[in-house]
Amino acid sequence: MRNWTRRRQRSPRSPPLATTFARSSISSNAASGRCCAEVPMRIALCAGEASGDLLGAGLIEELHKRFPDAEFAGIGGPKMRAAGLDAWHDAQELAVMGLAEVLAHLPRLLKLRKAFRQRVLDWQPDVFIGIDAPDFNLGVEKWLKARGISTVHYVSPSVWAWRESRAQRIGESADRVLCLFPMEPPIYARHSVDAVFVGHPLADEIPFQPDRLAVRARLSVPADAKVLAVLPGSRLGEIQRMLPVFLEAASLLTKATPRLQLLIPAANRECRSAIDAELATRRDASLNAHVLDGDAQAAMIASDCVLLASGTAALEAMLCKRPMVIGHRIAPLTYRIVKAFGLLKSAHVSLPNVLAGEALVPELLQDDCTPDKLAAAVSHWLGDAAAVDALLPRFEAIHRELKQDASARAADAIASMLKTDATR
Repeated sequence: MRNWTRRRQRSPRSPPLATTFARSSISSNAASGRCCAEVPMRIALCAGEASGDLLGAGLIEELHKRFPDAEFAGIGGPKMRAAGLDAWHDAQELAVMGLAEVLAHLPRLLKLRKAFRQRVLDWQPDVFIGIDAPDFNLGVEKWLKARGISTVHYVSPSVWAWRESRAQRIGESADRVLCLFPMEPPIYARHSVDAVFVGHPLADEIPFQPDRLAVRARLSVPADAKVLAVLPGSRLGEIQRMLPVFLEAASLLTKATPRLQLLIPAANRECRSAIDAELATRRDASLNAHVLDGDAQAAMIASDCVLLASGTAALEAMLCKRPMVIGHRIAPLTYRIVKAFGLLKSAHVSLPNVLAGEALVPELLQDDCTPDKLAAAVSHWLGDAAAVDALLPRFEAIHRELKQDASARAADAIASMLKTDATR
């Protein structure tokens, strides 16, 4: 039976007592010849979108191995629920992107956050784990940490690219940060924040040598076809901004490669409608485009080159061992603010280049993101097999560095923190 009195008497910033109380109860009862069941560990989690739901599911499965009787509750999606989460809210309730959309939903999100953090506090977990979604989770973590709950933030915001000083503020919210990339913990160390590199789950999932022919067969793509995967983004604003220029570049490419086939994965139904609408406006009959429902990874593996907006898709293309061209534009006013205040600290914006520390793949940004320049960069990869052959070992080396059994390492980092708490 849980000792609620002991839990409620914790002083601010004292560690959760569930594990300590369980162990002391077992020891004292064993000495008197009586048996007492261990108090179950309670772990609260919050994931705010599909990628976080996937991370959370893997983490729950690994934590179950270390704490078989643990209870899991919080906010998550179908994968986390299948792994054993008691979902108080669905992750989709937090999946709001874009400034206008966030402002429209702000009252609802603030009300949800207030109710959620109080429910977590009342539940008195041994640890709260915020998975990505920093705008929502870091505030919850900071509030809970101030009330004595141990906190973990899984997936570091891009402190290597934007305002390194944020690392200190993140440390004010999270007792431990779990990082997907090796360059992140040293940044946190400069601000005396406990951060651990656990690797990237995509690197665990994707094989070092994906079977392109098998994927092409599944997608009904001829083995000898020239294929360009086009990924304009997973948000409607990105698609509306990037797809027209990407398709114009593809039209230029078809003049040199008449049988070029395009694979355009759509992240969801709304994205599919936006992609279909843009294709319907084009009069270029030579543009051979096939829209996929999801299957972005398959589209990359099947391709000879990937044309994409910057983001996690660039990392995924690298892990799929495909040459790529990064093309990206943001709102002109936002771009001027970023440039004027020097907000972007990294020399590169795409993860393959950041991880390599050099420009392995072209990044055509803002005014350089034109159909002519995009088509020329893609044409280079399509026509220079030696350049592709030289690129692939670099990609594989980064893949090996990121392949760390991320879910298991993340669970170990959380377990070690809980054990430290229990012995204080």
